[in-house]
Amino acid sequence: MAPPPPLCFFYILLLSSVSAIADTNPITLPLSSFPHHSSSDPLQTLNFLASASQNRAHQIKAPKSKSNSVSKSPLSPHSYGAYSTPLSFGTPSQTLHLIFDTGSSLVWLPCTSKYLCSECSFPKIDPARIPRFIPKLSSSSKLVGCQNPKCAWIFGPDVKSQCRSCNPKTENCTQTCPAYVVQYGSGSTAGLLLSETLDFPNKKITNFVVGCSFLSIHQPSGIAGFGRGSESLPSQMGLKKFAYCLASRKFDDSPHAGELILDSSGAKTSGLTYTPFRQNPSVSNHAYKEYYYLTIRKIFVGNKAVKVPYKYLVPGPDGNGGSIIDSGSTFTFMDKPVFEAVAQEIEKQLANRTRATDVESLTGLRPCFDISKDKSVEFPELTFHLKGGAKWAPPLSNYFALVSSSGVACLTVVTHKAAESGGGPSIILGAFQQQNFYVEYDLVNQKIGFRQQTCS
Repeated sequence: MAPPPPLCFFYILLLSSVSAIADTNPITLPLSSFPHHSSSDPLQTLNFLASASQNRAHQIKAPKSKSNSVSKSPLSPHSYGAYSTPLSFGTPSQTLHLIFDTGSSLVWLPCTSKYLCSECSFPKIDPARIPRFIPKLSSSSKLVGCQNPKCAWIFGPDVKSQCRSCNPKTENCTQTCPAYVVQYGSGSTAGLLLSETLDFPNKKITNFVVGCSFLSIHQPSGIAGFGRGSESLPSQMGLKKFAYCLASRKFDDSPHAGELILDSSGAKTSGLTYTPFRQNPSVSNHAYKEYYYLTIRKIFVGNKAVKVPYKYLVPGPDGNGGSIIDSGSTFTFMDKPVFEAVAQEIEKQLANRTRATDVESLTGLRPCFDISKDKSVEFPELTFHLKGGAKWAPPLSNYFALVSSSGVACLTVVTHKAAESGGGPSIILGAFQQQNFYVEYDLVNQKIGFRQQTCS
């Protein structure tokens, strides 16, 4: 895709030196399920969710490396299981709902009155009425310059080689940072970087770098990147921790609201079980550095520990293997060998139940069991044993979905669509498995904490 032309109608203003208003109190925002495809057929909806999870996993496992015009990928955040949060930018402020995504770092908005979204005719979404940020209505909007160090956050240290109109002996250069093109599983977005004011009721973050996208494909909503990159919202705000609680969702468009907490104080949270983050040792793909890796020691199905080769549990020197936690993936993903070990053990322990192979074909999920004639069914617990002694034991509703119209329950974990071998993380813990958990990312002490609770 060719870089889009410059947006000549932006206000070009002098760099503001105003600092953020000091306030260490945590900021709490609503976190709502993003509107998705609403179908009267739950099998079709589950198929959409499974496909979206597989597409996102594919891009997480094989992200695009930095180039002259391609930024680090936000990885198909508009999956049908996404959550959004309202953020306000500009002076005066303009509020948009952005997809909350811990698997990417760039924050970007549908931008300008000319914003075009191709292939965005989703149910309940009119492409012509997509909310967008209008830079010319904000007195604090500025284009990021080519020599601005923040331009290198997206394009790497070699970006200055593209500043051909700039005299290397002077800092007075009017050339803008190159246009970004972000590619992900099912579409793309393109735009220019802005320096703007991120506005909260009791706090303003000036000179915040945000992407102003004026062209997108299959992506009607912007993204709030919460990854580990310098351009992420937590990094730019200097947060010591952030936390969220994902409300339980149904397979429809009924409202669901959780919360997102942005904490600059670092105050201790009681009642959490912690496990440390780990770094991916790979230096060949910088995108792996953005993900939040944690260490799964063992996976139990009931009282049985499934046999998972070590190379899938810990990232190797090539960056492959290991586990990440991701708010933008709908269902948990496992590499084929890991998934087969888990699924086969579940099938073994439920061998006396009737398999619903027809539903498996329609949904892309496996295994599925027909429980329509059973008054009660006991399913084995699924437990992840983590480094440091922590155990993630989601309730049954977080890893089995009941297809109410047919009385069939399916495991909501996905794997490759075909027999393929991919790099990157082997396990991606998705949002569906995190429902009704308070999850805290302690960025200072490099650990993640969690506790089960009702999110509302």
